[in-house]
Amino acid sequence: MLRRLVAGLVAIALLAEAAVLVLVHLVLGRATEAQSMSVAGMDPDVMVMATYAMGAGMGAFLLLCAVLAAVAALRDRPPGRPARIVLVAAAVTHGVLGALAVGLVGWGAFAATAVILCLLVLTLMLYAAPAAGPADGPAAGPAEQHGGKLRPTSP
Repeated sequence: MLRRLVAGLVAIALLAEAAVLVLVHLVLGRATEAQSMSVAGMDPDVMVMATYAMGAGMGAFLLLCAVLAAVAALRDRPPGRPARIVLVAAAVTHGVLGALAVGLVGWGAFAATAVILCLLVLTLMLYAAPAAGPADGPAAGPAEQHGGKLRPTSP
């Protein structure tokens, strides 16, 4: 129950973050276009298109992560290997962005990225495969394989 709730919260948070980031990039692109801004002599039209492309790319990536988390929540099964790789990449990205956000944007942005990072990591940990214990059959140690008695081995 808890892991479904956490995965659902991750999906909702990533969906909201995707919408906000796409909106921010649209505003930045419009401002760049209206002011005809240029950095180090770059063509302003290239900067506008790059801003739009970055917003679309980030939004698509976060939307993919939200869909993967939602699927895990609905099925209540661990995500597959490719999905786990994508979710780990999202977690690492949020960690790096959180560290950058403190200096560039402020503590509020850091808190938002840290919450999403924590939810992503918690989702990955809750859906992790349980560790093999001594009663799991063939992976059991020598004492469990021989009825609890240790037997000497030859050199």
